[in-house]
Amino acid sequence: MAESENGGAAKRLKTDAKNDCGDAGEPISDSLVSDFKISRILRDCAREKNIFIHGKVKDQDAVVILEKTPIRQDTLSELLKSSQLKLEMKNDVYSTYQLQAPAHLNEIKTTVVCPATEKHVKKYLHQEVFLVEESGEDYRNLTLPYISSQSFSVQWVHNILEKKAEADRIVFEDPDPDTGFVLLPDFKWDQKQLQDLYLIAIVHRRDVKSLRDLTSEHLPLLTNIRSKGEDAIQRQYSVPPSKLRVYLHYQPSYYHLHVHFTSVEYDAPGCRVERAHLLSDVIQNLQADSSHYHNRSLAFPLRADDGLLLKFKEAGKV
Repeated sequence: MAESENGGAAKRLKTDAKNDCGDAGEPISDSLVSDFKISRILRDCAREKNIFIHGKVKDQDAVVILEKTPIRQDTLSELLKSSQLKLEMKNDVYSTYQLQAPAHLNEIKTTVVCPATEKHVKKYLHQEVFLVEESGEDYRNLTLPYISSQSFSVQWVHNILEKKAEADRIVFEDPDPDTGFVLLPDFKWDQKQLQDLYLIAIVHRRDVKSLRDLTSEHLPLLTNIRSKGEDAIQRQYSVPPSKLRVYLHYQPSYYHLHVHFTSVEYDAPGCRVERAHLLSDVIQNLQADSSHYHNRSLAFPLRADDGLLLKFKEAGKV
């Protein structure tokens, strides 16, 4: 499982928790979504063709994310031959239709977070966003104490590293305790086409929370992730390093060091300059100055409901 921009793991239709939302390893019935009682729409995006819904499944809070999947090149012929067209408009050489595709070619990727906490709901709710500039001193005086005071669980990450969950999804692993990592697809990628390729490398070390913790001591870890991660993706998917965007987030959405590998053709969430830091830049910065990320100012976006934003406002930083 990957970050998916949340502070915990969003569970797919096959969950890893035993509760009314389904038991791990068992087929999930249609009732998981048919019994879902809608409370409100948290967010929807016509451009990204997704919608985030808050509701309940058997009296448990849940968030359901529906997302139209990209059209696959390998099914185009079947799609065109087996679909029905309904004319909407015709004018000269131009005409528009509603194309009704067979069910198996018209899937909607569905992510279920259940039971969902208040943090999950807030995460998916549309919020005003502010850009914060954090100095090294701000990190030590404001951000780090705030992070330490919050219950940001990374148990789901430990489950992956210990093969208690998602072991069958691991594409590559280097088991070295200091420089090793696991590489697996992010759940934002349905693995049916390469244009939106998205994998996450999660380090085995548990003492590195984010970019701020990195020093030159971690260069062997970072260079190992870059070289072996790129090699594994080229072997598995025939995608060369020149077609990859490899970066870290700051702030991360969960505090266990991880690196994102995405296709350069994919406008992935969080890949913009205010949050993404290219791994190659990180390596060069640490080679030049071991304390680079301890001292330099870093800008990042915070949503209006983020408790960390309140800390920066109280300190007169926003």
